[in-house]
Amino acid sequence: MSAAMTNEKTGNAPRGAGKKQIDRLLLTIIGYVFISLLAIVCIIPFLLIISSSLTEEAKIVENGFQLIPTAFSVEAYTLLFKYPAQMLKAYGVTIAVTALGTLAGLFLTAMTAYVLQRKDFKWRNKFSFFFFFTTLFSGGLVPWYLMIVNYLDLKDRLIVLILPMLLNVFYIIVMKSFMSSIPEAITESAKIDGAGDFRIFIQLILPLSKPALATIGLFIALAYWNDWYNALLFISNENLMPLQYYLYKMLGNMDGMRKAMVSSGAVVTMNIPTESLKMAMTIVATGPILLAYPFIQRYFVQGLTIGAVKG
Repeated sequence: MSAAMTNEKTGNAPRGAGKKQIDRLLLTIIGYVFISLLAIVCIIPFLLIISSSLTEEAKIVENGFQLIPTAFSVEAYTLLFKYPAQMLKAYGVTIAVTALGTLAGLFLTAMTAYVLQRKDFKWRNKFSFFFFFTTLFSGGLVPWYLMIVNYLDLKDRLIVLILPMLLNVFYIIVMKSFMSSIPEAITESAKIDGAGDFRIFIQLILPLSKPALATIGLFIALAYWNDWYNALLFISNENLMPLQYYLYKMLGNMDGMRKAMVSSGAVVTMNIPTESLKMAMTIVATGPILLAYPFIQRYFVQGLTIGAVKG
C-alpha cells in the first residue's frame, strides 16, 4: 500500500509541476501583452506629435492631426531655428539652471530629510511641523514678488530661476520616509568607528539612498526644465531667458502678430505654421529630458540595503 501511495505521489508530481509551468507561461504571456499594449498607448501620442511637426500647416487644418504625414514639411523647424544663436543661448540657460538646481535641491532635500529622521534630534517634530505648515499657508504672490525683487534684489539674475524651487516639502517628506527605513545599525557602527555625522551622511546614507535620490532628482529636474513662470515674473534680459519661456514668448508673438493683421483687415500673405510649430516646440523642449531618463531609470528598482548589514 505504501508503494502504491509512493507511485501515486511520484505520478502526481510531474502533473502538478507541469500545471504550474503552464500557469506561469500564461501569466507571462498576459503580462507581456498588457505591457505591450500599454507601451503602444503611451508611444502613439508622441509619434503623433512628431508626425504633426513634420506636416504642412494647411493639411493639419484640413485633415487634423494624423499619425502619418500626408504632406511632409520642415517649415515649423525652419521657423523655430530661424535665430539659432538665441535658441542655443536659451538651451544653455535651461541646462545650467536644471543642473545647478537639481544638484543643490537634491543635496539640501537629502540633508534636511536626514536630520528630520534622526531619532536623537529632539527638535525634529517641531521642525517637521514648520516645514509642513508651509504647505498649508503662504504669504501670497505679491509679498513673494516684492521680497524677491526689492529685498533680495534678484531680478534679472540667474539665481532667481533656481532659488524659488530649491526646496519642496513633499520631496523632503518622501526622502525622510525612505531614509527612516535604513537600519540604524549602519550609523551606529560608523559612530563606533569614529565617523562624524556629515561623513556618515555623505559616505553611507547618500549611497544607500540612490533610488530615492534618482526619483526625486528626476522630479526636480523636470520642474526646472519646464519652468517658465519664474522667468515671466523676474527675467526681462533676453540673455537669461530659459528655453520654455523663449518658446512661449515666440509663439505668443506670432499669434499676436497674426491676430493684429486679421483685426486690422490686412491680407495675411504669410502663412504661420501655428499648429505644427507647437508640435515642433514640444519636440525641442522634451527631447533632451527624454534622452536623460534611461540613465536614471536603472536606479528606480535598485535595492536599498543589499549587503549593507551582515548578521
